[in-house]
Amino acid sequence: MNFRPCIDIHNGKVKQIVGSSLQDSNQSALNNFISEKEAADYAKLYEANNLKGGHIIILNKKGDSFYDADLKMAVEALKAYPNGMQIGGGINDENAMFFIDNGASHVIVTSFVFKDGKINYDNLNKLINNVGKERVVLDLSCKKASDGLYHIVTDRWQNFSDEILNEDLFYILSEKCDEFLIHAADVEGKQNGVDKDVLKILADAVNSRPSLKITYAGGIHSYEDILLIKEEGRGLIDFTIGSSLDLFGGNLAFDKVINM
Repeated sequence: MNFRPCIDIHNGKVKQIVGSSLQDSNQSALNNFISEKEAADYAKLYEANNLKGGHIIILNKKGDSFYDADLKMAVEALKAYPNGMQIGGGINDENAMFFIDNGASHVIVTSFVFKDGKINYDNLNKLINNVGKERVVLDLSCKKASDGLYHIVTDRWQNFSDEILNEDLFYILSEKCDEFLIHAADVEGKQNGVDKDVLKILADAVNSRPSLKITYAGGIHSYEDILLIKEEGRGLIDFTIGSSLDLFGGNLAFDKVINM
């Protein structure tokens, strides 16, 4: 089990937000923390601590008034820690190589692949052809739907797809990517604890197939939460922390977390 650091960028700032509050219509979100530091500052810190495989997420969509500022900040962070971080947010087959060329180790994709409610294999294959399977991370961020199941959500967690988070989905897609990133979007940024139902789905998947590389994000607010992830996933599930980390105004010490 490894800690995967994060840098979320929204409206030209490094932020931590409540994920479910994000709205494209007015580029707004409920903020937990707004940093005065640049994304590159965090990237340099992560490199100094030899933390690999963290993610940078651009939260404004392309065309928003803040997108170019987000993009500039993200590229500066990638260049500050070459091949050390992954990037997501509006990734498609046409721009993926741009981010790889600017220092990303992987590109993280949801909406381009989960298109119109279904897995779009044509888009996924185009992405693989451009950057290689070994550089693709599929973000299976999810929310509980009215049917009681966790559906993959797209477009910055605003739209439900028909695809359901379960072991079968991991097995089907594991041949098409290097890693999986799962934001439990119902608890993202709320600092109320992990989504245990989502964690169980991930644990069942890695316990059945230990070769899966999965990172959990969402709601971690205590050291006990981290130990729960370690226990349920038998040390096979990585984790990321945002709002609860002291780097972003929270109460969990960065120095302690990276050594757990």
